[in-house]
Amino acid sequence: MNGELHILGCGSALPTFQNSPACQVLELCDKSFMIDCGEGSQIWFRRMALKTARLYNVFISHLHGDHCFGLIGLISTFGMMGRTQPLHIYAPADLERLLQPWLDYHCEGMSYELIFHVINPRKSEVIYEDRTVSVTTIPLKHKVPTCGFLFTEHHRDTEPIKRYAYCSDTYYTERIVPVIEGVQTLYHEATYIEKYADRCRSTMHSTATEAATIAQKANVGQLIIGHYSARVDDHTEFLIEAKAVFDNTIMAEECHTYTI
Repeated sequence: MNGELHILGCGSALPTFQNSPACQVLELCDKSFMIDCGEGSQIWFRRMALKTARLYNVFISHLHGDHCFGLIGLISTFGMMGRTQPLHIYAPADLERLLQPWLDYHCEGMSYELIFHVINPRKSEVIYEDRTVSVTTIPLKHKVPTCGFLFTEHHRDTEPIKRYAYCSDTYYTERIVPVIEGVQTLYHEATYIEKYADRCRSTMHSTATEAATIAQKANVGQLIIGHYSARVDDHTEFLIEAKAVFDNTIMAEECHTYTI
């Protein structure tokens, strides 16, 4: 069965008319995994007609607002819908503390259990595993502790194992190359084009060229770029620069679904 990646948001911190903040849903092995949850994520989740009954796990890469401000709304809405299945949230330690006052005020008496799992963004380790898929953290280099996530399908006879890597906000670092080596699909942030390369150093982000260089060095099957800066109006500039280094590059677009 082909895995599918649904893009709910592929912009960076400043929302624009084109893009919402970061969020995507990976469907793999008949399960749905939400990766980051920027503001408004639940709106695109509903508009894309994704199934809430399959969503048991949410993975938050770091605690900058454009990657987690949508979480309290999603949690509250699931409660209003009468959800009964537990929802597991994998995130850096401070998230539960930050959300607790909102949960106490807005989500008292919810119909389902919310379970927080503390992850260490600075360490590569398996944080989720069931009989069909595992999730491993990918330490990244950003202003706050940040990690990506590597989804690995367990062995199945006659079909190749699917592996998908999500690399959230990060300065260019080749330390991730051995971890993501040979994955079928890599999503790597490409916040800026080379014109704004100096800002990558101050904000600790990557250019499209740098994302493509990582894809090339890791011998991945395909690269999906996203997390576009509001400074760049024409998104094709990201794609042109990335494809000059790694031809099999796709530009993420909201409300689009990609095969991994």
